[in-house]
Amino acid sequence: MSRSKSSYLFLPLCLMLLQPALAADAGAPLPPLPGNDPGAIRVLLVADLETTLSAQMNGTLGALKASLGEKVAKDAQLAQLNCVEVNARAKVAAAELNMARANLAAKRNLRKLDAVGDLEVAMASTEVEKADGALTLARAQASYCLIDAPFSGRIAKVYVKPYQTVSAGTPLFDLVSDGALKVRLNVPSSLLPRLQPGMPLQVDIHETGKHYPAKVSAINARVDAVAQTVELEAKLDTSYPELIAGMSGVARFPESHE
Repeated sequence: MSRSKSSYLFLPLCLMLLQPALAADAGAPLPPLPGNDPGAIRVLLVADLETTLSAQMNGTLGALKASLGEKVAKDAQLAQLNCVEVNARAKVAAAELNMARANLAAKRNLRKLDAVGDLEVAMASTEVEKADGALTLARAQASYCLIDAPFSGRIAKVYVKPYQTVSAGTPLFDLVSDGALKVRLNVPSSLLPRLQPGMPLQVDIHETGKHYPAKVSAINARVDAVAQTVELEAKLDTSYPELIAGMSGVARFPESHE
């Protein structure tokens, strides 16, 4: 029994002796990751053009004509809203314009016969202008029924489902251009005196494990006072089919190796 008691007392004593060593190990900084390069600057690939296409009016969608990742041409139809009512209003506006024009022509003929005065002709002319404006508005609203691609690219996200009812402003698709990508990076502001458009840099992309040449294309006019960095954009020398927007990596300037 005394032997068992001494064992119970010995275990807490060992833990007390080991506690300082464990605490020291826990507070020690982690070793740096192998291959870290102080001259490397993190970069992100972004599309030259990207936008979110939203519904411009209330309505119910039909079948979607574009899917995730699909390549679409400029002006390609991506979706269509049910616009029976809007199209009907456009037809009514067109008919009213025709009637107003006919009325104006009749008033002008009567004016030649001194059967009406200038005021009646002016009022008929105003009715034509109002009807023409109403038709222009109706046609503009009818054009909102079609959701077309403003530029060629790929569908990066689909927010809606076929036959879904949406309101004006509802996001429908994210579209990114499929041309040459831009490189976005933030460099220390201390490099600002040496930076200039056209300056070469090498971009290493993690996802492909390859190196790509690029050139600085834009330098932000303002320095981030908190981070002491300045934002840059660079353009890859050519288009690479294996690269897509959202990939990341590191960039190195020639000066960083000197």
